[in-house]
Amino acid sequence: MVARGRPASCGHIAAPSLYILAPAPAVSFFLHKKKRNATKSNLEPPSPVRPSQPDPIPSSVAMGRKFFVGGNWKCNGTVEQVESIVNTLNAGQIASTDVVEVVVSPPYVFLPTVKAKLRPEIQVAAQNCWVKKGGAFTGEVSAEMLVNLGVPWVILGHSERRSLMGESSEFVGEKVAYALAQGLKVIACVGETLEQREAGSTMEVVAEQTKAITGKIKDWTNVVVAYEPVWAIGTGKVATPAQAQEVHANLRDWLKTNVSPEVAASTRIIYGGSVTGASCKELAGQPDVDGFLVGGASLKPEFIDIINAATVKSA
Repeated sequence: MVARGRPASCGHIAAPSLYILAPAPAVSFFLHKKKRNATKSNLEPPSPVRPSQPDPIPSSVAMGRKFFVGGNWKCNGTVEQVESIVNTLNAGQIASTDVVEVVVSPPYVFLPTVKAKLRPEIQVAAQNCWVKKGGAFTGEVSAEMLVNLGVPWVILGHSERRSLMGESSEFVGEKVAYALAQGLKVIACVGETLEQREAGSTMEVVAEQTKAITGKIKDWTNVVVAYEPVWAIGTGKVATPAQAQEVHANLRDWLKTNVSPEVAASTRIIYGGSVTGASCKELAGQPDVDGFLVGGASLKPEFIDIINAATVKSA
């Protein structure tokens, strides 16, 4: 039996509305910061952490890190609603596959339908999979099942799984390793809660979550890391471009120190947390932001605009 660890946080994550319904021990450069004073009645996006500056790493353009946009539909949709979303994506004008890689993640029950009807340049992902081969695990879906369906991607370690389902970093690391071993590509999620950011421990949390993965895999070719600050998921609050860039740059430097310079330079680190059509271009312009994992906005026509923010990198 696989033991599940206790969650890092128990904050409730709000599910997005469908547009059709209504409108490792941390390494030394991760410095401890003083706790910020913030009131819950007037929450602005928390002030950026200020770690020491990481060594320069080649830019996404120089390293060929193709922009990546994922759409996580979460637990939303009916047959009619999913068909409407697919029709919107099929009719939209999006940047070429030379510029951006696009993946959408519907609920399990809609994966075959979406895969069959969606334009071929947009791939599909499952929102989770089990940590070992199928068997007496009621309610779970195995990596082997996804491979059999021709589903190429899976999201693992999302904060909602960590907090609501009690998935520990160790458990997530095991799931990532198993999914990769079965031939899936993985969007691995990391990120801190509001309390952890205010305590100045953002980098320590992200490093610990990432270390649980690095300890179990050798090949990072098929891994995309999604940095999702929990305080920005489903809240409408978005990390500022400077805040996102700061964490991405330090996470990339952590990979350089703890895995290899090659992995650090080539691994795509994408941002998730209430990304919208209004915020996407400025975020996309940051050198270490290699794309987005989008929640609620991926159910809306503005997802097309978010996909096309990739052109900022190629301009």
